[in-house]
Amino acid sequence: QPDMEATVLAAGSNVELLEKQIREFHPKLVCVYKEDAAKLLKQAVADLDVTIVSGMDGLIEAAAFPETQIVVTAVVGMIGIRPTIAAIKAGKDIALANKETLVTAGHLIIPMIKQYGVRLLPVDSEHSAIFQSLMGSSPEGSTGHKIDKILLTASGGPFRGWTKEQMKNIRPEDALKHPNWVMGRKITIDSSTMVNKGLEVMEAKLRSQLLMSDASALMAVTSGPSFRP
Repeated sequence: QPDMEATVLAAGSNVELLEKQIREFHPKLVCVYKEDAAKLLKQAVADLDVTIVSGMDGLIEAAAFPETQIVVTAVVGMIGIRPTIAAIKAGKDIALANKETLVTAGHLIIPMIKQYGVRLLPVDSEHSAIFQSLMGSSPEGSTGHKIDKILLTASGGPFRGWTKEQMKNIRPEDALKHPNWVMGRKITIDSSTMVNKGLEVMEAKLRSQLLMSDASALMAVTSGPSFRP
């Protein structure tokens, strides 16, 4: 978008790709979580006016960067919790793309979102669809009826319809054959066991606290969100 600027970038250790992004988007601050990789990147972009930081302190500094308005939180696992909290305290809107931050620290994040008056914008597909569907309506729904359920649906993964006998001989390669989506290994395995959908249900319940006073989440064997007024 021509009216958007990437003021900060962060990554784990991919120095080669990050250097390309720095030269293309010209951020003012870049965090590389692994210190050794950060040193390599600093040498690679020594000709540019950019500050390179590393580790958790670097992520926190990046998240609270003064010139940033929206922070996209996409760090895998619980590493993103502290930077997200720092961003909220600094008054940044949060575009959340990982489940663990809310699932493990929602009891901290949700009250802080309200306390500091910032927005929690879902990036993950199901929750983004729910958010966009509710954007044009009041908490009671566009028809004036109270929304009391969010139905989070699931494909059922590669083992949907399998018998207990068939499940006895499951191999990792079987679990990696998702019927609908091509994803990374971890999330595909989590999807095959329905663990990923369990995390999404918990996230939907936590997010609903920002949208409505009483909500629940259910599952059906398809892919995508739906609503029940």
